[in-house]
Order: sequence, then structure tokens, then C-alpha cells
Amino acid sequence: MSRRRAHVVAAALFAFGAILGGTPNALAQTPAPDPEAPLTMAPHSPDASWWLSGQLNVVWQGHGTFRSPYDGPNSLRSISEHATSSVWTIDGGVRVSKRVDFWCDVESAGGGGISQALGLAGFTNLDVVRNPSLGAAPYLARATVHVTFPIGDETTTVERRPWSFGTEVPAHRVEIRAGKMSLADVFDLNSVGSDSHLQFTNWVIDNNGAYDYAADTRGYTYAAVVEFDAPRWSVRAAEALMPTVANGIDLDWDIARARADNVELELRPAAGLVVRVLGYRNRANMGRYEDAIHAFESGADPVPDITAHRAQGRIKSGAGLNVEYSTGPVRLFGRTGANEGQNESFAYTEVNNAAVVGGDLDGATWRRGSDRAGVAFASDGLSAAHRDYLRLGGVGFLLGDGTLTYGREDIVEAYYTAHLWRGAFASAQVQHIANPGYNRDRGPVTVAGLRLHLDF
Repeated sequence: MSRRRAHVVAAALFAFGAILGGTPNALAQTPAPDPEAPLTMAPHSPDASWWLSGQLNVVWQGHGTFRSPYDGPNSLRSISEHATSSVWTIDGGVRVSKRVDFWCDVESAGGGGISQALGLAGFTNLDVVRNPSLGAAPYLARATVHVTFPIGDETTTVERRPWSFGTEVPAHRVEIRAGKMSLADVFDLNSVGSDSHLQFTNWVIDNNGAYDYAADTRGYTYAAVVEFDAPRWSVRAAEALMPTVANGIDLDWDIARARADNVELELRPAAGLVVRVLGYRNRANMGRYEDAIHAFESGADPVPDITAHRAQGRIKSGAGLNVEYSTGPVRLFGRTGANEGQNESFAYTEVNNAAVVGGDLDGATWRRGSDRAGVAFASDGLSAAHRDYLRLGGVGFLLGDGTLTYGREDIVEAYYTAHLWRGAFASAQVQHIANPGYNRDRGPVTVAGLRLHLDF
């Protein structure tokens, strides 16, 4: 580990300790929460044929000035700044029959993020929509039909929650979901690092940064998912629509020329251990970095412009590994992934290879059973063609400092989430980012954050 990266990790561990705060005696004197207290504002029936719930998530983040000898059109601003985002969601479901249900939710994403969500591959707030011109008007985020086909008579108990009515489901089953959804609701899930409302908020910690999953600007697509579940393993596959342009709001409905193929194998070989292996292939109207570089160097383009060199049918493929392990109050997780780096980053973020490790600690350790504290370290990188494109002045949909002295973008995030009452939670967090936008000439920057989350 380099000295600079060691300093980043040390800073994160220090911040994590500061977030936990207090002394062992002080923690021991904190009264334990009522284990029967509901974690929602309103109770939810365990057996009704309908579901209605909601969430509100408000995130404030800010940073001070940091070293920046220059900046470009898509740089993280080096001046002091802060921003607040807010997302509310209303979830509804109806059970049509024992094996068929329908789900939908309406969502509003308002406010914004620091630097309008530009300048970082691992942006600090997953709730932020990257196109502020879309506004905060409510929209249909998800609408799916869910069908379950049992295989055999054996059943297993599961938790009733949005998108899953059953408290008892077939142990061996095939599930089909079709409609509007987020692929991140289905693939690359992780109980420690997937929930931006109660856990981490950084894009490349909550998701595999190298998984360029099909989505519009808000993170949704239309897809069909087929999944087989057994007690020790599951396998799922999906076909989904791609956006018409990188980070675009419109989807391409011509699946003969543009689509996303996704497959994931999930293994549960022992209690507390889950391993997921992911593969994906996106076909879309993509630009190629080397074409944009060649046009610039030959004098055809005044600056490298990947949008001028798109072609239908180009393929971006990638793979990921996702592991989680829990023992007692401690949960650990890790992700790694890579994609081919010749075609442009298209739907999620500008990452060609990624790795993250981290964990969290249950607050029952200090008699706060519904609290949780976590810390994670992520490191992301670019392909040679992608970094050359940015070095020569090219701009992606997130990055573009005008030039680039390349270094991996290293991020540490630590948080503490406190349960206030029923479905009310408050969090404090800190993120330390070295080489923002993969640029060793800029940063590091420390981003502090506060979060309020309500579950209804």
C-alpha cells in the first residue's frame, strides 16, 4: 500500500472512531431500545392482500476548499460548497392471486448534489439525479408484475417487504418480474453495501462501479427478469432497455440493435456467507475512445469528442464478484469488477475497474440495537484509452478536468446511523477522496454529510 493510500485509510479509521464517539461506560449506560418497537411510522399488516408504504430521505453534504491548480467543464469544484438532496417514494402493491402480484412506486428526486454531481466517478450521494433540469416533479419509478411458480411442496419463511408479499414461499421456485424497475434492485445486491438510505451513500460503495447497468438518468429501465431459487443457490437473468445516449433519459425500444444482457449466480454455501458472480453485456449506440483520440490527433476534431464517434451495435461487457459475510454483530463485504474500457461509459459511472471492502457493526454492541456504524474503502481505475481521452481534454458525462495526471480514485466512507423513534433515523457521515476524477493534480477532498430518513 502506498504512503498516500495508507494516509487515506488512516483518516477514515480516525473519522470512524470519531463518529462512534463516547466511552465504553457511556455506551453501556444508554438504554436499550424496545425490541418490539416497529421500525416504521405506521404498522404494516403481515397478511393483507395489499401493501402501502413510503420513504423520505434527505441528505446534506458539503466540503471545504481543496488544492486545484486548474479545472475543466466537468470538474468537482474546488471552492467551498454544500448541497441538499431529497427523495420521497410511495410504494404500493396488490396481490392478484396466491402467485401473482403487481407493484408500483411513485418517486420524487429534488434538490441536488455538490458540483451538480460532476467531477467524481465515485460520487458522494446516490440519491442525486445527474440531470438537474428534470426537476422534482413526481414520476413513475417502478411498475412490475411479479409471478411465482413453485417447484415442489417445501416452503421457507421470508420477510414481508415491498416487492415481496409472501412470508412463506416455495423453497424451490421460479420467479418472473417484468416492467419498469432498477436493475440494482435485483443484481449486485449486498446487505452491507446497497442501501443508501441507512448505510453508505457513495455510488461505488453501494454498487459495483464497473457494473455499467442499463438505466436512464434517474436509474430506471424496462426489463424482464427470470430467477430460479433453491435453498443454497439462485440464478437470475434479465433483458433490459438501454438509453439512447450516454446518461440519457430516453430509452431505446429497438431491442434488435440495443439491449442489456445480465446474468448472476448467487451461492449461499454456509450460514452468514453469500457469494454473487455477475456478468453483463450492453449493446448500444456507443462511442469508442480510440476513435475520438485519433480524430483529435489527426486534426479532424478540435478536442476529443466521443459523442461524435458513436456507432450502433457496439458492445460493452463486464463481470463482477460480490461477497458478504456476517458473524455476530459484525458484517463484512467486498466487491470487485471490471469492464472492457474501449467503448464509452454509458449508463452508471466512469469506472473501468473497481474494488471495495468494508463492513458494519450492529449497535446492539453498545445497547443501541437499531443503530449501525460502517466503514468502507473503494478504489477505482480507468482503462488506458479512457484515461488518454481525458488527458487530451475529452469530456465524459461525469468527468473532464481539461487534462489529467492519472491516479486511481480512492475513497473512504464512514457513517453512523442512529434510530430516533419508530421509522425515524438520523446519520452522520464523512468521505475522504484522493485523486478526485482520477487526477493526482487535484485534491484530496473531505466531504461531510448528514442524513434524515423516515420509513412510513
